[in-house]
Amino acid sequence: MTTTTGSEQSEQASQYNVVGTRPIRHDGLDKVIGAAKYGADIQLTGMLHGKVLRSPHAHARIKSIETSKAEALPGVTAVVTAKDFPIILDQIIDLAEDRGNPRLLAEHCMANDKARYKGHAVAAVAATSPHIAEEALGLIEVDYEVLTPILSIEDAMKEDAPLLHDNLSTHFKLERFSRGDDMGVQSNIASHIQHKLGDVEKGFQEADIVVEREFSTQTVHQGYIEPHASTASWAGDGRLTIWTCTQGAFPIRSNCSAILNVPESEIKVIPTEIGGGFGAKATMYLEPVAAILSRKSGRPVKVIMSRKDVFEGTGPAAASIMRTKIGATNEGKITAAQIWMAFDAGAYPGSPVGGGTLCATGPYNIEHLLVDGYDVVTNHQKVQAYRAPGQPQGAFCVEPVIDELAEKLGMDPLDFRLKNASKEGDRMPNGVPHPVFGVVEMEEAMKAHDHYQTPLTGPNQGRGVAVGYRWQGGQVSSATIAVNSNGTINLITGSVDIGGSRTAVAMQAAEVLGLSAEDVAPTVVDTDTIGFTANTGGSRTAFDTGFAAIQAAEDIKRQLIARAALIWDVEEDEITFNAGQFLCARTEDTISIKDLAARLMRTGGPVTTSVSTNSPGIGPVIAGNIVDVEVDPETGKVDVLRYTAFMDVGTAVHPSYVEGQIQGGTVQGIGWALNEGYVYNEDGAMLNSSFLDYRMPTTLDVPMIDTVMIEVPNPKHPFGLRGVGEAPIIPPLPAVALAVSDAIGVRMTSLPLTPDVVLEAMENKGK
Repeated sequence: MTTTTGSEQSEQASQYNVVGTRPIRHDGLDKVIGAAKYGADIQLTGMLHGKVLRSPHAHARIKSIETSKAEALPGVTAVVTAKDFPIILDQIIDLAEDRGNPRLLAEHCMANDKARYKGHAVAAVAATSPHIAEEALGLIEVDYEVLTPILSIEDAMKEDAPLLHDNLSTHFKLERFSRGDDMGVQSNIASHIQHKLGDVEKGFQEADIVVEREFSTQTVHQGYIEPHASTASWAGDGRLTIWTCTQGAFPIRSNCSAILNVPESEIKVIPTEIGGGFGAKATMYLEPVAAILSRKSGRPVKVIMSRKDVFEGTGPAAASIMRTKIGATNEGKITAAQIWMAFDAGAYPGSPVGGGTLCATGPYNIEHLLVDGYDVVTNHQKVQAYRAPGQPQGAFCVEPVIDELAEKLGMDPLDFRLKNASKEGDRMPNGVPHPVFGVVEMEEAMKAHDHYQTPLTGPNQGRGVAVGYRWQGGQVSSATIAVNSNGTINLITGSVDIGGSRTAVAMQAAEVLGLSAEDVAPTVVDTDTIGFTANTGGSRTAFDTGFAAIQAAEDIKRQLIARAALIWDVEEDEITFNAGQFLCARTEDTISIKDLAARLMRTGGPVTTSVSTNSPGIGPVIAGNIVDVEVDPETGKVDVLRYTAFMDVGTAVHPSYVEGQIQGGTVQGIGWALNEGYVYNEDGAMLNSSFLDYRMPTTLDVPMIDTVMIEVPNPKHPFGLRGVGEAPIIPPLPAVALAVSDAIGVRMTSLPLTPDVVLEAMENKGK
């Protein structure tokens, strides 16, 4: 285990030649000079422009849609509604329980019988200019029967609440929609997830002190800079090509295939560069709409969202209400915990409550545990992933209680955490034992850090300490490598690059082959050019696609050894390879990979390989924060004075990129804690659907985020990697809230901590 700050070179990585270094990213120049092509940059001959009409109501039955006036407008070439989607019209596929149900995906892209949130797409137009398309939207006449919206989790969970879906009933675990006579109890609660260890009642009986609190968080948006943009061209031969800014081309292909009733083999998805996603671009909104507009018009169609469309018509992170009860002995040992969570899924099932229930107590070894989570539908935008989905909310309902227990017991908050820290072999809430990860190592580094040891210096200041846990699975990735005649390689993958993953994956291939990172030319390609590759998400890309690249590089190495054996007329097992050099044990001859590559065409032809790998599972990740704030007693405004973010990164492939991920996630967490949140009126309309009104942090709002990377190598990866993209957003919510609580002497349990909320808490202190 090693510990480094963001500016230091990793000692752990020093055993490698490439992994752990800081090469310039391969796509850097194109992005700096503006040559990189994003979703809105696609230009095709004869291309039309699409616009989407969105519901002005949060809950309304669609009685009829009249499009004839729009169709008659000069320049308009096509108008589509839900009736143009075969999956809705003919009900071809209904997977019932699954949240990936194509019928629901289609209804989400284009409302059918009901508009279920304000901003729900109800029709779309293609025209020769975006201005004509916009004018045509105003000519579409929709007859709505306005229904009462359900705008809170509490209201949705009431037994007599109006139903958003006629066939939705509560099922245990992850089943959702009922079929036929298996209706169950109809409800707006889509599913109930439960984890249980030991005997919770017994555990609380053993406790000397018990703390109970209730917490809430609001809906927040991921805040990516680039709005969604998709272009579709449905050719006369039936082939559909889609250019889109997405985190995963293959899932887009699969979903479009399902809801358009077209074989996957007839669809080609080309991912463009992506201007941020954070999990929110791992689904589709515009692709099938653009596709049907193209089919009806016979020409390519591009559809771009406005910023208002992004806020109102895409998926933010879920709001939540949570109740936590934790007991401990006077010696500081946690005996039991009980947590109740309800997450706002929005208009369709699929909130990340599962991530919250699994990970909320992850940093702690708790023998007796009961966690219940509920996925609840409301008349809000259907939520999507946002960096560690569900886990920031989960940490927010646990860490303040941990802090309060430590205070009541008279213990240092980090000592209390260390006394109860999870270790290898301890049980996760689902009963699975923890593998190796650095909870103890990270918390010891936090306690020893100068930030923790330095006292606060002024009035109205407070310090917060929190940790956050994430469990990471893995998925399929593919990689292709071709050796060039000068000894460089072309590396082709299907993983969209969001945070420098091209270079991180290329570095792993380079390490295997004894090349420099600059000797690898990484390219992200379309669904026709590479094997199936899952979304860039779940902090899996550097790990999973890197794993595929490593396997491909190992196969290239085997092929090159065979070529060297042919040249020297020896057996392959007589040849070894190290740092880019092949050595013959019998003759002691050597040849570099570059010299051998120059002879490939004379020794059998090109050397290439394609590999698809199933992830071995990434495993757990732990992150921690120390934050100092100052609260203005007159206005309630919170200023962040100092911030140090810690993380067990396994092995930092590219330390600068790891540092950037930690800093980026931390800043987003600060925004979630202090400023961000959807503001709705009583009719369910979002009132702050612009960056002017939706208050995200700027450079003026945060100090330099100092990073400390703890490296406890992950045994599941050849170089010890862990995923680093998501866990950094988990601890800021409780850490910032605890710092504010410390500064004002009032425990804050609801986010965001806007000035009015903080001021009210100070004014009501002691009442």
